[in-house]
Amino acid sequence: MTDIILQATWETLYMVLTATVFSVLLGFIPAVVLVLCAPDGLRPNAKVYEVLSFLINVFRSFPFIILMVIVIPLTRMIVGTSIGTTAAIVPLTVSAIPFIARVFETSMRETDPGIIEAARSFGASDWQILFRVYIKESIPRMLNGVVLLIISLIGYSAMAGAVGGGVIGDVAIRYGYQKYRFDVLAICSLILIVFVQIVQSLGNYIYKKIS
Repeated sequence: MTDIILQATWETLYMVLTATVFSVLLGFIPAVVLVLCAPDGLRPNAKVYEVLSFLINVFRSFPFIILMVIVIPLTRMIVGTSIGTTAAIVPLTVSAIPFIARVFETSMRETDPGIIEAARSFGASDWQILFRVYIKESIPRMLNGVVLLIISLIGYSAMAGAVGGGVIGDVAIRYGYQKYRFDVLAICSLILIVFVQIVQSLGNYIYKKIS
């Protein structure tokens, strides 16, 4: 079982970290659009804000196990297959994009209005305010959001075993629960707990450094 657990551990890390990178990059774009088009944003646009906000809420409402099935055609188009660790990254990323987009939007909109007004008084353009005020001031809050995202994806990765993900959660179910190997179940659970603790501790450390 050692080789199987080590392979599953690596696949879990690969799946979660890759999905995190893609979801952060893709989720940042709608977050910026929401901040710009919000009623109190730099370029208010009620229609764009309401439509995009509605779409984000819709995708956030889907349970992950259902979303995996819905995006199978997209997974096949991108990866070429709907089975395997790499294929599982697609539904993980799709489920994480609306979550992190909302987190980033909230983080940026919590920026002190006084700082924004001060930037305007010095003649800063909208794009300068966006990048040098909104984004710069909200980096610590965004970091907390990324930490929460990673922890959530670790939990979702267990369900990704349903599409042949081969991750720790899948090993725990197939070899631990179904074959009554409670020692395997305990080891897999411990690995996931350690993952979460490391991510949270590292996130707290970085947050203190950049705050």
